[in-house]
Amino acid sequence: MSEPLAERMRPRRLDDYVGQQQLVGEGAVLRKMIDSGRISSFILWGPPGVGKTTLAQIIANKLETPFYTLSAVTSGVKDVREVIDRAQKGRFFNSASPILFIDEIHRFSKSQQDSLLGAVERGIVTLIGATTENPSFEVIRPLLSRCQLYVLKPLEKDDLLSLLERAIHEDVVLKEKHITLVETGAIMRYSGGDARKLLNILELVVGAAETDDPNEEIRITDEIVESRMLQNPLAYDKDGEMHYDIISAFIKSIRGSDPDAALYWMARMIAGGEDPQFIARRLVISAAEDIGLANPNALLMANAAFDAVMKIGWPEGRIPLAEACVYLATSPKSNSAYKGIGEAQALVERTGNLPVPLHLRNAPTKLMAQLGYHDGYMYSHDYEDNFVLQQYLPDEIRDVRIWHAQHNPSEEKLYQRMLKDWGDRYKN
Repeated sequence: MSEPLAERMRPRRLDDYVGQQQLVGEGAVLRKMIDSGRISSFILWGPPGVGKTTLAQIIANKLETPFYTLSAVTSGVKDVREVIDRAQKGRFFNSASPILFIDEIHRFSKSQQDSLLGAVERGIVTLIGATTENPSFEVIRPLLSRCQLYVLKPLEKDDLLSLLERAIHEDVVLKEKHITLVETGAIMRYSGGDARKLLNILELVVGAAETDDPNEEIRITDEIVESRMLQNPLAYDKDGEMHYDIISAFIKSIRGSDPDAALYWMARMIAGGEDPQFIARRLVISAAEDIGLANPNALLMANAAFDAVMKIGWPEGRIPLAEACVYLATSPKSNSAYKGIGEAQALVERTGNLPVPLHLRNAPTKLMAQLGYHDGYMYSHDYEDNFVLQQYLPDEIRDVRIWHAQHNPSEEKLYQRMLKDWGDRYKN
């Protein structure tokens, strides 16, 4: 039985690598490092199927140094120490450090990461980590501080089209068939910027359309792709990975106040072997982004579910996750805080570093006091209802509104208080 198409099409050279030109294009930072023959430790962060593992393997092929691979899913502390020991014993004087590639490094526990830290610090190994999760949440700070972080983007449409054409005309199996790409909209939509998913779908559709006549044309249309995917929606996902289409449906179901759908998509993730911490983090994000001030208890519930999962583990952890899922889906919704910080960041981007008004500045030295720092500041707790009118924004934007309350009982109370305190400023 031949290798899967995605494996057969895996690039072996940097010149054949698709996408991520901001990192590996001519003159880009990672390209320069690879071409120099010496690399420092780094972590590749990006969604599935964008070339993290492939890039590590290309580096292994190009650099004349031992290359070790560990999977965070199947490796323990003992495996890490054994690899470090082999790397230390096999290293020649003044030679480049062996490379240790760790796939799904976000699944490494703190103890596993601690066992790795000393070897990275002393240069016994050069670490290349790959993760689909934000490293700042999952990688311990001492290890993260010793690694460069490179962000990989979902592949662009042109990258995916180029990969499709190469597969059809250059793959050792597909080039013997008469394949015509009539339409590409559906295959692009289902792939979601994931090269591996794209090639798995292509292989699935071609395999389903094969006949006894090798010369018969295999036409790939949107209708054929959609039909095949509806018949076998997870067939292209050979490892059972839950990709961003499932988590997107999960979050949108919570946002849309449909607890049935939210529980269904959670069950799909559980059936696919998704990391429960991944689900818990998405619940925390949804509580802050989509429920927000309409029900501040939602964030407390989501955080409690996260803590419970960490304490009791799996499979019982599914119960507090489900509790939080239903609570969030049935809660009133508001994104006023989410929109507010977005507007504030955009305002900062437009206006730059505006000076802090003098009365809001601290005056720890005599000179600062002489310059007017803190002069005129009114301490809110000295006034009735712990409020006094004074300016808090820089002069140039003193009248700008950033936060806008939305129409739900919880925020209506906040809005009425702002009207009472600030008057006309909050009437628009």
